[in-house]
Amino acid sequence: MAYEQYEDRIRLPKQTGEKVNQTSPYCDFVYYESSRTPGIQLAARILKPAKPGYILAGTHGWHMGIRGFTPMDQPQDESAYLRVEVDMRGRPHSEGEADCNGWELYDIIDAIDYVRRHYAEYILDPDIVYFEAGSGGGGNALSIVGKFPDTFAAATSLCGMSDYALWYRQDEVGEFRDELDVWIGCSPEANPMAYESRSGLTTVVNLQTPIYIVHGEADSRVPSEHSRKFVARAADAGKGSLVRYRELPDVGKHGHWGGATEEMLALIAAESEEHRQKHRSPVELAVKGRLTVAGYIFTRRFSVVLDSIDKVATLVYDLDMGAVELYCETECEYAWASGDDSFTRKAILLQHEA
Repeated sequence: MAYEQYEDRIRLPKQTGEKVNQTSPYCDFVYYESSRTPGIQLAARILKPAKPGYILAGTHGWHMGIRGFTPMDQPQDESAYLRVEVDMRGRPHSEGEADCNGWELYDIIDAIDYVRRHYAEYILDPDIVYFEAGSGGGGNALSIVGKFPDTFAAATSLCGMSDYALWYRQDEVGEFRDELDVWIGCSPEANPMAYESRSGLTTVVNLQTPIYIVHGEADSRVPSEHSRKFVARAADAGKGSLVRYRELPDVGKHGHWGGATEEMLALIAAESEEHRQKHRSPVELAVKGRLTVAGYIFTRRFSVVLDSIDKVATLVYDLDMGAVELYCETECEYAWASGDDSFTRKAILLQHEA
């Protein structure tokens, strides 16, 4: 099955061997250092195209990591993509601690920057980058387009979670709560904002990247309610034109793709590729506006990093006027950077009416 990699059935143990890059004509397995957590080594599997193409990044399922090195003398397929499969921090091949859509999302950005530097001969345009992933990776997709709103020309989310507090409550058998408790560091009852910060639903208002979303109607592991809520929130925020949603009837029992036919899976692949081909230009962010900052936000022109990954704030900015204000419901400092301009200051504390 084309999307079996997202079913979370294969859980690799932590790899403890020496971290040495491995290469072959069409598949490499490489290590690179995190720019956000200096000193930790991260892993990525690079699939090279037969001729230069665009960058297509992706991540693994919730419990999983990327597949190991497989020497390839022929390209995996005929698609014109340099595929970057990222093993995020704390997973089998990478160092560090997993943090559920915290700084682990920046591991993807670091991997993209790595291939821009080291695989330039395989890349048609380094500014046109795509993202596609499913399950836990689908949750990454829904969040990364909000925290990096002008990085991806298009994205695909397959059976992804958009609201981690909701997902925590839905996990009646405890399949995912154990990691959520550790990777976020608490329950949603103990710190609701920490769960909001990780959830793509929180940053839908930032959406600039066209996104194709697929979910099985009967998905028992990540209920389709997650995609439906994201789509509805996007429509409410005036972003509906950026979202294409396909729900697969009666699909998802005993796994994300249980009951899916080969025709359904072929349709998903075709529509995802059609979605990318339709969007061959980088996203342009407005010079002024309002954005939700969930721990951090990075754009091509500026960045905002809060003093905690567990906080959510509202940014109001005007780059032409040099005006920046940040509002938060709790005490919060933030770091702003734009070109040579940088500062750290306190957010404006929002007062709640009694």
